[in-house]
Amino acid sequence: MAKSKPIGLAWRSSTLFIVSTVGIGLFTDLFLYGLVVPILPFILRDRISLPQEQVQSHVSALLAAYAGASVLFSPPAGIIADRVSTRQAPFLVGLVALLAATLMLFLGQTIPVLIVARILQGTSAAVVWTIGLALVLDTVGPGNLGKTIGSIFGFISIGELAAPVLGGVVYKKAGYPGVFGIGFAILAVDFIMRLLLIEKKTAAQWETKGDEREDNPDEQDGIASGDEDQDEQEPLLRKKEENNYKVPEGQHKAVKAFPILYCLKDPRLLTALLLALNQATLLATFDATIPTEAEALFGFDSLKSGLLFIALVLPYLLLGPVAGWLVDRYGSKPAAVLGFGYLVPVLILLRLARPGGNSEITIYCAILALCGVGMAIIGSPSIVEASFVVQMYDKANPDFFGQQGPYAQLYGINSMVFSLGLTIGPLVSGGLKDSIGYGNMNLVVAMFCFITALLSLVFVGGKPGFLKRR
Repeated sequence: MAKSKPIGLAWRSSTLFIVSTVGIGLFTDLFLYGLVVPILPFILRDRISLPQEQVQSHVSALLAAYAGASVLFSPPAGIIADRVSTRQAPFLVGLVALLAATLMLFLGQTIPVLIVARILQGTSAAVVWTIGLALVLDTVGPGNLGKTIGSIFGFISIGELAAPVLGGVVYKKAGYPGVFGIGFAILAVDFIMRLLLIEKKTAAQWETKGDEREDNPDEQDGIASGDEDQDEQEPLLRKKEENNYKVPEGQHKAVKAFPILYCLKDPRLLTALLLALNQATLLATFDATIPTEAEALFGFDSLKSGLLFIALVLPYLLLGPVAGWLVDRYGSKPAAVLGFGYLVPVLILLRLARPGGNSEITIYCAILALCGVGMAIIGSPSIVEASFVVQMYDKANPDFFGQQGPYAQLYGINSMVFSLGLTIGPLVSGGLKDSIGYGNMNLVVAMFCFITALLSLVFVGGKPGFLKRR
């Protein structure tokens, strides 16, 4: 009854291939999202024959359908992923939903079809982000999670940057077939990689026990998070801390069905989710305000406005892995506190943007690059801190959380929060920009970063020494 060893088992189950597959999956999701958004008004006007005065409201509705589906389906995706024996199957199902959504957007002739397509696209995003991050943790272990997430986020930021620009350019030159042709080509690559992927635990059936963890020998104990790794030298103190993560008997049926709910009472986990919310809100704020401000200040068209994002994304791409490694090495607290604290004066500097020529454009690009450095620093702390806290609960209560633990549920919640940030970011920043101006809007955003830095100081990685009672 023994199955034959799969062809290419070594490279198909290697850490590099699995992480690359997840990275391509997340890249595809963001790329197709950004590729389609710029041409939605043209689809509504030219293909659906919608009156011009109704285009903006329908574009907003289509964007909301995506975000709403992503928020709604992220927690169920986490529950399913933690209860099935393999991550690969739901990971493939998510791609099928994305393929169906892309086909419907390409061929759809009515508003309801486009709405269903955007709902499928949002559902796919929920599945891909939830399952993908859980698969990364399964593969690299908590000790290498920071630098891995930093590298992935840096890579997928290219898709977020290039897609809107590429979508606009290709649409002008080749129309809808050209735009969706690029999308289908990337989907094909993504599908092949997901199909070839073999999870570590599956590959272990054909490997010797000693080779199972060859890529990450210190997987189980490697995470660095605040005070936990260096401060607890004494076993009694460590035992006392483990008791803090014990789940009492007699939990409500909802908690038993969705165990991550119990963890949400922990202020460290709530603060980690706040970091994700603020990070997504910042990203969405940049996406929503840079093009309009560039047009107002410098008369830029969509292509030139898109090129401005290079200044923001390039530092993220280059520094993301380094920042993630530092999180793995020194914990989440320094990166969270310093990253959000650093963004406070940098965001305020955006008030210096003025109309003008090359010198004013250079100043604006330089400030955006400084913002990109801050975004690289805050890219990893949220997911690493949240994973650490849930890992502590899982270790203290293995029977309560099940064989695979609650990690996919955690990433489902994280995906929901991140999608919420991407939704409220443009709404809040757009409203503030219209009412109090671009400079004052960034001042308000800077204040939120300051509050987040203070909360990170108190809660991320545990309370600092000066707040602990002796």
